[in-house]
Amino acid sequence: MASVTELNEKERATLLADRPEWELTREDKAITRTFQFGDFSEAWGFMSRVALLADTQDHHPEWFNVYAKIEITLTTHDAGGLSQRDATMARAIDKLV
Repeated sequence: MASVTELNEKERATLLADRPEWELTREDKAITRTFQFGDFSEAWGFMSRVALLADTQDHHPEWFNVYAKIEITLTTHDAGGLSQRDATMARAIDKLV
């Protein structure tokens, strides 16, 4: 398995410019986005679609769900922060909404 490298400052800036709904968190080592849905069923369906994407990409988000609200955090533990895997996953998640 190839090693995963952390994004540098310029690459993080590009990621945020491309994905303006996401915010840096955890001392610039992660990105997070909050999603609001009409009800729990809608939110759960979205989480299921994200879970399928995560398995396909072998890159799994951290998330928090209360009723119709979902907060997703992406980081690459193997890289010690944000990596291209997070950028790819954020892009795929954004396509679901």
